[in-house]
Amino acid sequence: MSTDAPEPDRAVDAARRLKLYAYLDAREHRRTYLAIMRLFASTLLADLSAGEVSAAIARAERKGEVAAGESRVETVIARLKQLVEWGNLVPGRREVVASSIAEFQHGSVRYQVSKLGVRVQRSVDELLRVAEGAREVSRELLPAISTGLDELLERLAKASLEHGRDPGSKATQRAVERLAEQVTTLFLQHGELAATVRDFYAYLGQVVTRYHLMADEISGFRNLLVEYIQMVVEDVLRYTPTIARVLTRAEFGGAVRQLLALLTPAGSLGADIERARGRRAEDWTELTDWFVDRPGRPSQVTALREATARAIGTLLATVKRATSGGGPEPGRRAELLRLAKWFDEATPDQAHTLAAAAFGLYPSRNLLPAPEHDGDDERTPWADGPVLDITVSVRGRGDRGARGRTSRILDDPLGREQLLAEARYADARHADALAELVAAQGRLDQVTLSPGALGTLCGLLTDAMAQRERATDSGESGDPVGGLKLTIRPEAGRTQKIHTHGGVLELQDTAVEVSR
Repeated sequence: MSTDAPEPDRAVDAARRLKLYAYLDAREHRRTYLAIMRLFASTLLADLSAGEVSAAIARAERKGEVAAGESRVETVIARLKQLVEWGNLVPGRREVVASSIAEFQHGSVRYQVSKLGVRVQRSVDELLRVAEGAREVSRELLPAISTGLDELLERLAKASLEHGRDPGSKATQRAVERLAEQVTTLFLQHGELAATVRDFYAYLGQVVTRYHLMADEISGFRNLLVEYIQMVVEDVLRYTPTIARVLTRAEFGGAVRQLLALLTPAGSLGADIERARGRRAEDWTELTDWFVDRPGRPSQVTALREATARAIGTLLATVKRATSGGGPEPGRRAELLRLAKWFDEATPDQAHTLAAAAFGLYPSRNLLPAPEHDGDDERTPWADGPVLDITVSVRGRGDRGARGRTSRILDDPLGREQLLAEARYADARHADALAELVAAQGRLDQVTLSPGALGTLCGLLTDAMAQRERATDSGESGDPVGGLKLTIRPEAGRTQKIHTHGGVLELQDTAVEVSR
């Protein structure tokens, strides 16, 4: 029997967990929510009442970290209840000695942070501390992982031997503990390596795709790619084959099963416990997939080499674009910065004159007819108005001339004749359908219409019904080419039947007439 949760249950659980991030982008009181969550996440087993939270928020209010009035107990209680609704906090109770009902209400209800809530807040604080620059790749972890795998197999063999002799002996317990230490160390090293590689290449991807780079930036990224990335890739190529050989051995799968049996004996922990990495078979599969290519699924090592090649190619293209005459001139950035400085130092009148001289913003004459609708007006600033797309030639070179030759118009007599024949055939079918409807004038419910006539009739019915505002109104439509008019009017108790080869179309309480 499968233990997988149904898809609707997974969707509901995912939506519930995503609400844990709601306080980070709340429309109001975002700083208060963040201060409260930091208070709960800063202490282990934090168990606070609304009064204690209010006292802590009062200190933040005096420092200007939260808005004024947010430290009132009534306001803090509302914020705490909202965090409980989102799932970040868990309510509880404790017996207290109080001198009033209000004091009892404020002190008896306690709040604790949930497991997922503290993890979200920890991720938020870590994100806010991250620097904007590149993250150094922990290259020294690759040889440590290679050595750690060999040591892991040795400790596993010793633990298995001791377990076979006497499962309850102290020697077995010490061997299993040393094995667990090595497994935890191995996966911590791999997790740190994978995280630094992802962060470094994410930063690299957002930088090398920039269109404009200064000369010193190009030089810095050249050194970064040619020197630093070369060292990273060389280390990967040096140690990956050794690691891959260990992970792909035929006996390694049995060793993993034996290791899991030693570290996670049956019934040791509940089913809902989040185990440390390396205690599940899926963790070892992920570790293997990071270093070993599989059919249709390249490893992360292969992806790293491909990303390096793309980054170097992108940097070369950026250098070529910046130094060639086809792209923006190298000195254009300095000129724009100088112009921006002039604007910053100018008065409003001088800024208008400077804009007119720099960008040619002189009064213009509109030689085209006025548009039907113009959403812009004199009260809308130009920065908030509609955006005009600028071509690459104007944006890069300031050249408004058209590029390339005009395409030749090819004469295709066979294609023209085919289109004319198709048009004549369509006109003939339409004329036959109109003639059939005209012949059915006055006896529409007594004849069987062909598919063409039915299609024409349905089109006329649609146009006639679209003219009616209410169900009690009549409607008319016609074909001006064929001179056919269709009238539809409500008539209680009458059922208009239209027979076709595919069935009968019935219109309740409706009369349909066709006439010339």
